[in-house]
Amino acid sequence: MAAGTPGIDAALAAVRATLDRLTPRQAYAALTEGAVLVDTRPEFQRRASGTVPGALLVERNHLEWRCDPASGASVAEATGTGVHWIVMCDEGYASSLAAASLRSLGLTRATDLIGGFQAWRAAGLPVTLP
Repeated sequence: MAAGTPGIDAALAAVRATLDRLTPRQAYAALTEGAVLVDTRPEFQRRASGTVPGALLVERNHLEWRCDPASGASVAEATGTGVHWIVMCDEGYASSLAAASLRSLGLTRATDLIGGFQAWRAAGLPVTLP
């Protein structure tokens, strides 16, 4: 790595410092208040581990286009820049970077789920098993 290049750990820490990350229980409560949980895991992970009932399934490579209401390819839930998006990956790493990407588009309430799907399941929250 070139001198002065921060690396992924530093980049992840910097991104996370800008997010109001949610525990699984906080995310579950936010869903009752209108937040949208977006499962960005690839299909093979969902098939192996299960899904969260009601989560919006958008694989990572489509996320920005589906969540940006101005993209022309957005999902119905993308009603404006104030949508409370909660991005979930498998363990809570890629979701932090994805939430930061959404914020860079002006989606100011985007955040992620600490620990991802694995933490959600470990917390005993609703899961549809494969």
